[in-house]
Amino acid sequence: MSIKVGVIGAGGMLRYHAEGFRKAGATLAAVADPAPGAAERAAKQWDIPSAYDSVDAMLAEADLDAVSIIVPNKFHMPLAIQCLEAGKHVFSEKPPALNAAEVEEMIAAADKAGKKLMFNFNNRARPESRAMAAYIADGTVGKINSAQAKWARRTGIPGFGGWFTSKALSGGGPLIDLLHMIDLSLYFMGYPEPAYVMGQTFHDFITDKNFKGPWGIPDRADGTTDVEAAAHGFVTFKTGQTLSLQVSWAEMIHREEASVVFQGTGAGGKVERLFAVDGIDETAIDTCELYVQENGRSVNRTIVCEPCEDMGRSDSAANFIDAITGKAEPLNTPDQSLKLMKIIDAIYESAATGKPVAV
Repeated sequence: MSIKVGVIGAGGMLRYHAEGFRKAGATLAAVADPAPGAAERAAKQWDIPSAYDSVDAMLAEADLDAVSIIVPNKFHMPLAIQCLEAGKHVFSEKPPALNAAEVEEMIAAADKAGKKLMFNFNNRARPESRAMAAYIADGTVGKINSAQAKWARRTGIPGFGGWFTSKALSGGGPLIDLLHMIDLSLYFMGYPEPAYVMGQTFHDFITDKNFKGPWGIPDRADGTTDVEAAAHGFVTFKTGQTLSLQVSWAEMIHREEASVVFQGTGAGGKVERLFAVDGIDETAIDTCELYVQENGRSVNRTIVCEPCEDMGRSDSAANFIDAITGKAEPLNTPDQSLKLMKIIDAIYESAATGKPVAV
């Protein structure tokens, strides 16, 4: 039996959700978006039979097993809970919610409904990440003592005054928007329990239109821009492991880089994407390397992976369907999302107070 999926939100990410769901054998049954005409245009473009201008109408009228959520961050939690309470599995865009407290509410709703709750941490589905995860699983890497997570842009502010730059709608700036490499680091490390967090945010350039990226949403002159432009932090874990992080939309760096570098007891490694143009995947080069000692020599192994321009976005969506049908283990769990958001919350708290934060 094909899983029937409804999508909330007719934005650009719908393309990848549609490709992934269909790749896994699911059916896109409906799309809902309150913007006038948006759902109808998306339904026509992606061959979806039913379009709605409200989520309530879609849940009431469409025959659905699952719902995909592609909306601004503020609405992830209320929509996920509404869909879970309606008896649907939920796949939501990242971040999971505005903060950890909201994730706890989502987990409670999923547990009560007995339904899957997953998030689009698509970088776990990249060929490079899967290859590295295999080396970690087979013991080659050993215990990862430390890792460095980085997603830094030089000119990547996604519009001024829109929902991305409004803390009330987004929860924060690049720290919460570009949390993928933090998640991927934690995934490689086994998602250990955090102990203490130190962080600092920087607001330089956040209103400077010279630092606007080539993607995002149109500027709004009457909108709000009250989020950080960059964040740096350090996390210690109860296991003795450590993580340092750098995320930015606007920072004086050479070029955009999304990477995880780690140091294990058996081997070190790197998964990296370097961009020629900030925010444009078509200009990027992917690298996957393993660092080992063999026969008294330092050896760097290049791991050759198939190209994946979309950074695992469609495969992440496919995994959601395969997890529902029991064909695959879920690539992420709600408990992991809760740990991640606790770390994000603690970085913001540390930046505000100037003190380390116990998690």
